[in-house]
Amino acid sequence: MSLLDQPPRQAGALARLRRPGRAGAAAGRPGGRPRPVRELLLISVLFAAYKLGRLLADGRVREAFDNAHRVLRLEHVLGLPDEAVVQQGLMHSQALVHAANSYYAVVHFPAAVLFLLWIYLRRPAHYRWVRRVLVALTAAALVLHLLVPLAPPRMLPATGLVDTAARYGPSVYGAPETDTIANQYAAMPSLHIGWAAVIALGLVVTSRTRWRWLWLLHPIATIAVVVGTANHYWLDGIVVLALLTVTALLLRPPRPDGPDGPAG
Repeated sequence: MSLLDQPPRQAGALARLRRPGRAGAAAGRPGGRPRPVRELLLISVLFAAYKLGRLLADGRVREAFDNAHRVLRLEHVLGLPDEAVVQQGLMHSQALVHAANSYYAVVHFPAAVLFLLWIYLRRPAHYRWVRRVLVALTAAALVLHLLVPLAPPRMLPATGLVDTAARYGPSVYGAPETDTIANQYAAMPSLHIGWAAVIALGLVVTSRTRWRWLWLLHPIATIAVVVGTANHYWLDGIVVLALLTVTALLLRPPRPDGPDGPAG
């Protein structure tokens, strides 16, 4: 008996079973939304591994300061601008310095979490791609953190820069020798810049509105903040953006013509 020979109600039920829908996609078909508990556990494990890896790179203080001097010399050879120029612009206003310190302390991780949540809920077809890009970039950065410990410019008297967070607040770091939460000698490359760039890339790719390019202001502001607060060198940002470029070329986004493709 063919589908056409079935009673109307039974035929309709069989047709719905044979037709791929959102329920099937959500159960694990390509482009579907992964299970939330699984994703939460996966991201938690990856974040824990990242934090552990950063702490494993701690303790190489002399090497970190030697590398900092090498970075300064390389920036001079490349003709990059002095980080002090950005900081001098911030120092004209205590309120501006405080805002930059707050941006550095508060925006980085919550923005990434909210971005992943939005992509997961509103652009499920792109979620896996975004997650893979973020994980691959973070893993590559972690390898460099292990291979190239680097003291940030705020620790180097030769830069003439001040630790704006310690002076004006708020600060997320304690004394480097007693800080058990973060490895402060992992400045190369800057994941503040890298994650901000991933957020902008994901929002530009998954949107069609002409205003989507304004999301680029987030990584631009982040670059100004991390340099102006003396937490990173220009080269830290250049390296992480190069890593992201390679990652984005290797991990292409899904085609936008699916049911969850870009919308306005």
